Amino acid sequence: MSVNNLNPNHVAIIMDGNGRWATEKGLDRSEGHIKGYENIKPIVIAAKKLGIKYLTIYAFSTENWNRSKNEIEFILNLAASVIDQESEELNDNKVNITHLGSKENLPKEILSKIQRSEELTKQNTDFFLSVAFNYGSRNQIVKSINKIIQSEDEKINEKKLSDYLSSNKFPDPDLIIRTGGQKRLSNFLLWESAYSELFFLDVFWPDFSEKDLERVVIDFSKRKRNFGS
Repeated sequence: MSVNNLNPNHVAIIMDGNGRWATEKGLDRSEGHIKGYENIKPIVIAAKKLGIKYLTIYAFSTENWNRSKNEIEFILNLAASVIDQESEELNDNKVNITHLGSKENLPKEILSKIQRSEELTKQNTDFFLSVAFNYGSRNQIVKSINKIIQSEDEKINEKKLSDYLSSNKFPDPDLIIRTGGQKRLSNFLLWESAYSELFFLDVFWPDFSEKDLERVVIDFSKRKRNFGS
C-alpha cells in the first residue's frame, strides 16, 4: 500500500475479544490472552510498514481489576513475560515504548520491566508504541486536573489539561479501532478522541491481521475530516 498524507499518523486500538475468542474455540480464557499478546508485535510491524508513526494499544483497563483473581494474576504474569521477550526486538526495530497508564496497584516486578523497556527504547524515534496498561481515561483526567490545581495555576484551558495527561507526548489519535464487535470506547482516550475516526470490527483481537489494519487505513483515507468546520 502506498503511503500518502491521508493516512493516519496516530492509530489507537482497543484490543477486545481475547476471552471470547478462546471460549468459541472451547479453550480456557488464558489461551485467548496468550494469543492476543502474541498478536501485538505483528500489528506493530504492520503499522510501521503502513507509515503510521504512533500506535497506542489498550492492554489492561482500570476496570479489568474486577475480573477474577486468577485471570488478573495470569494477565499480569503474561504481560511481564511479553515485555521481557519483545522489548529487545522492538528496540532493534527502532520502536519507542511508553507506558500510558497508572502505576498504582501494579506489582514491583512488572513496574521494573516497564521502566526497563522505556529506558531501553527512549532514544528511538522511528515509531512510537504507547501501551495503555492499568489505564482509565476518566482517572487520567481527574489526576491531571488535580495536578493543575496543585501547581497553583488559576487558569485551566484545553491545552493546559492536555499537557498534564500521560498522553501529552503524542498527537491525538486520528483513528481508533475496536475489535471484538462492541461499539464503545470503554474509558479509553476520552479527551484525546474528540475528533478521532472510529472503526468497530467484529473480528476478535487474536484474529486481527495486517490485512484488517490495511483495510481500515484505506477506508480512513477515503473519509473527509472537517473537524467541525
